[in-house]
Amino acid sequence: MAQARLNDLARTIIDSNSYMVLGTADQAGHPWVTPVWFASEEYTHFHWVSSPEARHSQNIAARPEVAITVFDSTVPVGGAQAVYMAGAAEELTGAELDRGIEVFGRVSGAKIGRTWALDDVQPPSLFRLYRAAVSEHYVLIAGRDPELGTGVDRRERVTPTSHA
Repeated sequence: MAQARLNDLARTIIDSNSYMVLGTADQAGHPWVTPVWFASEEYTHFHWVSSPEARHSQNIAARPEVAITVFDSTVPVGGAQAVYMAGAAEELTGAELDRGIEVFGRVSGAKIGRTWALDDVQPPSLFRLYRAAVSEHYVLIAGRDPELGTGVDRRERVTPTSHA
């Protein structure tokens, strides 16, 4: 019961937010975080468009491991809900780019009225399409949660692709 509730919570948080915070590190391990507008595919693949010259894009080229957080920053203090994720990111090319731009274009068309196409993310365009394949998901459990609270905020592993 609790696991199904947490899986639902993760899906709700991801579905109701437009930006994710992307954490990357350069070759030497220096961290960098940046917000990016994203399109989720099955809660396991997160697509975004960026310049390959952006610091986070250069970091991904050097070190593909990423951390991602999706949360609503407009809620009052103490009301935060978040999904924390870990995975690997890459700039998409070839057949992966074809599939990725279909996903990103469909979601961006529905959410913001702008459909992206291959020409928008290939030279001479200044943008490229990136995807993070997420291998771990966690949700924030508030310490005061009436069912799962322990008095201290913590994270709990979830599987948002599972409806069980």
